[in-house]
Amino acid sequence: MCRGDLVITAGAWGCHKVKICTPFLFPQAKNCCFDLSTPNAKMIWQLTSYWTSLVTSMIFGLLLQPPLAQLSTITQPNFVLLMADDLGIGDVGCYGNDTIRTPNIDRLAREGVKLTQHIAAAPLCTPSRAAFLTGRYPLRSGMDAINNYRVIFWNGGSGGLPPNETTFAKILQQQGYSTGLIGKWHQGVNCESRNDHCHHPLNHGFDYFYGMPFTLISDCQTTEAPEMDRVFRRKLWLYTQMICLFTLTAALGRITGLIPVRWKTLTCLAGFSLLFFVSWFSSYGFVRYWNCIMMRNHEITEQPMVTERTTSLILRESIAFIERNKHKPFLLFLSFLHSHTPLLTTEKFLGKSSHGLYGDNVEEMDWMVGQVLDAIDKEGLKSTTLVYFASDHGGWLERQEDTRQLGGWNGIYRGGKAMGGWEGGIRVPGILRWPGVLPAGTVINEPTSLMDIYPTVTHLAGGVVPQDRVIDGRDLMPLLQGRVEHSEHEFLFHYCGIHLHAVRWHQKDSGATWKAHYVTPKFHPLGAGACYDRGFCPCFGEGVTQHEPPLLFDLSQDPSEAKPLSADTEPLFDTVVERIGRAIEEHRRTLTPVPEQLSLYNVVWKPWLQPCCGTFPFCWCDKEGDSELADL
Repeated sequence: MCRGDLVITAGAWGCHKVKICTPFLFPQAKNCCFDLSTPNAKMIWQLTSYWTSLVTSMIFGLLLQPPLAQLSTITQPNFVLLMADDLGIGDVGCYGNDTIRTPNIDRLAREGVKLTQHIAAAPLCTPSRAAFLTGRYPLRSGMDAINNYRVIFWNGGSGGLPPNETTFAKILQQQGYSTGLIGKWHQGVNCESRNDHCHHPLNHGFDYFYGMPFTLISDCQTTEAPEMDRVFRRKLWLYTQMICLFTLTAALGRITGLIPVRWKTLTCLAGFSLLFFVSWFSSYGFVRYWNCIMMRNHEITEQPMVTERTTSLILRESIAFIERNKHKPFLLFLSFLHSHTPLLTTEKFLGKSSHGLYGDNVEEMDWMVGQVLDAIDKEGLKSTTLVYFASDHGGWLERQEDTRQLGGWNGIYRGGKAMGGWEGGIRVPGILRWPGVLPAGTVINEPTSLMDIYPTVTHLAGGVVPQDRVIDGRDLMPLLQGRVEHSEHEFLFHYCGIHLHAVRWHQKDSGATWKAHYVTPKFHPLGAGACYDRGFCPCFGEGVTQHEPPLLFDLSQDPSEAKPLSADTEPLFDTVVERIGRAIEEHRRTLTPVPEQLSLYNVVWKPWLQPCCGTFPFCWCDKEGDSELADL
């Protein structure tokens, strides 16, 4: 049998005769040996020595490498996903604003990729964020409503993101990532009991949660007028006054003898008045205690929240999460409370912008973005971290008080928050930065969606999107890196609740982006561009207009949707409308019935589901106390 032996005997080289027996390198050699006393053999010996050294080095190199699990952590990027609340696309400097300073967001755009047709899947918080987390249109998970209650309304409601939905956080958690959500959730808390936490972030793939399970509203700040269900609450108070007045009138009539009514009847009337008042005031009268709370994981830390320190706490928690997890792959979803009313803004930024309180609030958020980016740089994570910045939907045009504009600006785009079809409600900022991987200073004018983040981060983390359901998002990396010219989205469907209002068709061969509106809200006053009489534009009923044939726009030529086309002005009108109609039929065949998470039963307040720090109904605590905060 051949063996790899080195045989040295007396011979020509320095009185030695050298033979090498090496069946691995020279299996064709006779007896597996070469006589190296000849000149030709010297070259063979030198080659043998070289390859032997190389193989030996490779073996030692492999032995010295860290385990495979450690190698994978190097190749998996970190993700920092930054989402503003109610921020209009026109509020950011790199998208055209020249009155609000956003240097840190603008820096992200210079160092990364800016998307100009980045689209939210819904024009309101709850459904838009559900789509972002799952990569699916919200009606696929039951997170869009058939009624006028189109968002999660109470921490004590039973609706929310269903437990059987798979968020990108859950997939990354399975890939070994540390996953954290800091800030706003607004996807529900409990289902059947106060502590089941079936909709809670920790039940949807996040290892750590600090923030608001609900959303910021004006009721959270004692100096602001109530916001939540304002019109309905006024009606309830009016009804209460009417019932009490009727009862008092009957009682006075009985005392004076003018009205022949029995005391038993008066007692029942008084009991009914009290019961009616208590039934609605027990929820609406304590909105600040029921909805304005802060949690760390499952524990309530503030009830009600102390708004003066909320910004400091959220920023501190975000930076601490990065520092804790810098040695392993992590996902941080920083869901800002900015720039939702009541526009919580610290004293350092008040009066600093030239756009009032709203501008102050946006500039403070931009500063927070800068602090997070600095933390990434400080830990040496810049080249291994994908940073994403977006808003959940467009700015709220109707949000005004006296002469103060408290909502955002949507630039050249028509409409705003709550409007399912108009661009102003769904076109949002979209910026991604990953130095060395994504080309800096790139602008992409292709249709993309908030839902695309789902498959993008999943694939980059080494995971696989679920195969048992429809995923509407598309992996952005080929487009971001310039490996493909066009977005994978041919059609995007724009819903208002469960009602389809508009459809976008990206005709790749011609470069045109068509938009067909089947339903549009009725603005008031006429031509004002928003529903100032209602505060929100409705999705159905008397407040909308049905269009047959649909209003058609070519967004590539008319991004402001100012000039609707017709068969007389556009030769392709009938062809485009017919093609979009077929796409709607194909899309609807992919929809399956699911439980309505925003049904009237699921959105009403239920005392037995209300998160409570203490003994219900005496819910109050402050576990943050006088903890040291970052100096703002």
